[in-house]
Amino acid sequence: MVRGKIEMKKIENATSRQVTFSKRRNGLLKKAYELSVLCDAQVSLIIFSQRGRLYEFSSSDMKKTIERYRKYTKDHETSNHDSEIYIQQLKQEASHMITKIDLLEVHKRKLLGQGIASCSLEDLQEIDSQLQKSLGKVRARKAQLFKEQVENLKAKEKQLLEENVKLHQKNVIDTWRGSNEHQEKYRVIDLNLDVQTDLFIGLPDRNC
Repeated sequence: MVRGKIEMKKIENATSRQVTFSKRRNGLLKKAYELSVLCDAQVSLIIFSQRGRLYEFSSSDMKKTIERYRKYTKDHETSNHDSEIYIQQLKQEASHMITKIDLLEVHKRKLLGQGIASCSLEDLQEIDSQLQKSLGKVRARKAQLFKEQVENLKAKEKQLLEENVKLHQKNVIDTWRGSNEHQEKYRVIDLNLDVQTDLFIGLPDRNC
């Protein structure tokens, strides 16, 4: 036999309501016990009937469970409260940043010469002063870069001059060595020419 679906609303008949309460209460207590045993969970169940009668189940000491629940809810509420305060602070900081960004955008447009028709004389003087300061910083940075480039070029020129001197000295030494070797060669040849020998070229002497 198929069990019909029960509409979830208050049972008007008192007898039927009491019967349903007893059945479901016992089933709920049984499920709580099974959950505590099977899953090693700390389970506490408190039921008050319509007449005010108490039914309860606890896998451990009921008071300790209640104290643990109170502590948890208190810590959780404190944590939620701190989170809400932190979120509010973040929202305020975001709002301040948006306002600051808007002001910077307006100031930037004024420095670019946009939207200055509504500026007063004092505002224009302040903008002019800021532009002069910025221009001074740009020129100082430009001069510094030029100076660094000149110093680098001078250092490179010095290095090239030193290398040129070394190459010139090496060329002179190599030329001198080549000249000495050439003279030494001819000196050997001259010595060989001065050597005397008994070799005679021509007709033999008849008196011999």
